[in-house]
Amino acid sequence: MKSLCSPVASARHFDRGAASVRLLLSFCLICVAGTLAVDFTIGHALARQISNSPLTVHEWGTFTSISSPNGATMTWLPLTGSTDLPTFVEHLANTDFKGGLRGTIRMETPVLYFYAPREATVSVRATFAKGLITEWYPHADVYAIDARRDFALEQKHTEGTITWSHVAVEPSAAPNFPLDSARDNRYYAARATSASPLSIDTPSGPQRERFLFYRGVSAILPPLTATLAADNFVQVQNHFADAIPAAVLFERRGSKLGYRLLGPLAGEATISVPSLDASLDSFCSTFEQLLVSQGLFPDEAHAMLETWKTSWFDDGSRILYIVPRRFVDSVLPLTISPAPAQLTRVFVGRLELITPATQEVVEAAFASNDTATLAHYGRFLEPILTTMLNSAPDAATRARLESYLSRAYEDYYSKSRSN
Repeated sequence: MKSLCSPVASARHFDRGAASVRLLLSFCLICVAGTLAVDFTIGHALARQISNSPLTVHEWGTFTSISSPNGATMTWLPLTGSTDLPTFVEHLANTDFKGGLRGTIRMETPVLYFYAPREATVSVRATFAKGLITEWYPHADVYAIDARRDFALEQKHTEGTITWSHVAVEPSAAPNFPLDSARDNRYYAARATSASPLSIDTPSGPQRERFLFYRGVSAILPPLTATLAADNFVQVQNHFADAIPAAVLFERRGSKLGYRLLGPLAGEATISVPSLDASLDSFCSTFEQLLVSQGLFPDEAHAMLETWKTSWFDDGSRILYIVPRRFVDSVLPLTISPAPAQLTRVFVGRLELITPATQEVVEAAFASNDTATLAHYGRFLEPILTTMLNSAPDAATRARLESYLSRAYEDYYSKSRSN
């Protein structure tokens, strides 16, 4: 596929008009900045990572949410289904709210990398607003649910906090990290960086890893919403004070995919759905450069893409966007002591869209018992079917959709853990 910054590509991938030209020019600047950042960072990454500064910390993660067709942020069951984590990862023992663990955001795989010229010991604390920390590794202190006061995430009183009190940063240590039988687990992709190995002492012995890992669920509202408009357009709205640095409208149906790129988004924008004629390889390269332009080292950006590409780029429609740094700091404050000389935090927002095409695919899959197709939508089946039920034209359609929803609960929501 031709460069999105070329005149030919601009005619193919953006709507006509002055607003689209401004968006294109904005993204071109991001592309240029990303390319320059890659060239500069590849040549200087090692020098930056082993500088005279005592400590550099980089973090990446994902905030996943779901938008109804009218733009409302949906509550869903993000902690359901089968786990995609190695067996050595620790889990919150009790996630059974009296009101059910329904949230608006699934915080997925934040990892913290540490770079130090010499050995150091640090403490780390993160708190998830209106949320819970649900999985982590290495061992940490995590607040459990107070069954006497906590009825649901939006009414939760207990802090959703995780603390690693004594993290040994060991730049010269051998990378002896744990493995389980599933060697192809996406968790391991995050290890493919030059970050310093870490070690934490536990009663059963030291636990070692390339990073600090954690996940969570929250009832906060995401900074971005999207409304499905007529004639295959999507209206996006940034509700946060700071601009969203970049966003991508992505759609995939089987082997065909397409995407449209947005530059900085300070308020509203209307974009048309993409043609399904794009190359996944070229998109991955473009998105990886975007992550580097936000401050990640090239190997970190690549590790993030390797971790999530099978999920981010699976069947369906979604918006992927860079979450403003101040939003991340406000809903997920992070304290590291002693404070690092540099702290970079890059979070990607994932906003799932329930489009008519998605509804048609899901209904056809249930009707034909196409379990392979249904597996692509897995944990999103409940909000998809709920949306379809809300617009069911008659009693017969409602009864059929309710039977599909019952099957979804049985097949995808009856297990104890989610991906």
